[in-house]
Amino acid sequence: MTLAIFDLDNTLIAGDSDHSWGEFLVSKQLVDAVEYRRQNDLFYQAYKDGSLDIHAYQRFALTPLARFTAAELAELHSEFMATCIEPLMLVKAQTLLQQHRDNGDYLLIITATNSFITHPIATHLGVDDILATDPQVIDGRYTGEIIGTPCFQGGKVTRLNEWLAAREKSLHGSYFYSDSYNDLPLLEQVTHPVAVDPDERLRQTAEARNWPIISLRD
Repeated sequence: MTLAIFDLDNTLIAGDSDHSWGEFLVSKQLVDAVEYRRQNDLFYQAYKDGSLDIHAYQRFALTPLARFTAAELAELHSEFMATCIEPLMLVKAQTLLQQHRDNGDYLLIITATNSFITHPIATHLGVDDILATDPQVIDGRYTGEIIGTPCFQGGKVTRLNEWLAAREKSLHGSYFYSDSYNDLPLLEQVTHPVAVDPDERLRQTAEARNWPIISLRD
């Protein structure tokens, strides 16, 4: 079974779910609007330029969750999906996923965004599994910290190798679709790296290495 791996943000959806969650918290007046938006934008820019401190960012993103019960968070995420994520869904992304399903491939999302935000999105997209940065939960509450290796840059390779070993799968014939230069370590591991609506550094790398460059935007 061939493994078809997909980045999530700005690849399968037309935006960044992490940043959108921050904007959602601001819109719901659950955080200080001015300061939280300022930090959220700074972290997003750091991600785009490759300088993000993933631990600092996850602490920033996860700490607000600690105030809510699981039931309250589920309700908030349901509203987030309807108002923020649904508008980012891409018809061409759905078509690409279906093409791989029809080929009998195993569909895996691998994303730096935390699992609280992304697992419901992966379920909506109908993929087989997802690897995401895992938040720490104690007594049913998020602590603001993460556990294990963050699923970011080279950490995606580490997490994927652990996943492969546990399932006795391999990367033979594999695909990986991504928009971001941050994903270069994993793009270099698969049989078929594909740049999707890439940032400028990834576009330059893809062109230099003759990797396919596609667009899933309408």
